[in-house]
Amino acid sequence: MAAILGENEIVSTREFDFARERVFEAWVNPELLKRWWGPNGFTNTFHECEIKPVGNWRFTMHGPNGVDYENHNVFEEIVPLERIVLRHTSNPEFQLTAIFEDLDGRSRLTFRQLFKDKKTFEAVKAYAVDGNEQNLDRLSLVLLEG
Repeated sequence: MAAILGENEIVSTREFDFARERVFEAWVNPELLKRWWGPNGFTNTFHECEIKPVGNWRFTMHGPNGVDYENHNVFEEIVPLERIVLRHTSNPEFQLTAIFEDLDGRSRLTFRQLFKDKKTFEAVKAYAVDGNEQNLDRLSLVLLEG
């Protein structure tokens, strides 16, 4: 599904032929998360991954061009099977909310990325919209692999 651009926000929605529990597990299991997080061609090295409220998630994204991107997130809220909210504290700063919905054995994931200001939003939206879609494509593949 296509992304919607709001006020300093990118909203992507994807439906999966998998139960909400399985999609949620791919977010809270670090071994699964590191396999799909990021756009195509990126890999991750997790340094710290405390998936709990106020837990730190520090990792390096390794780009296909050989460039490393250091990332720091703080989990602000985790409501099992419903919602995960994290704050990306490294540049660019944003809040990410993942909302998990049950669709009678299938599921819908809404991925809301809210940037702290218009300037940041305008600078990243050109690559972030497609990057988020690639991220969700990679999640689909991890779910298919089991």
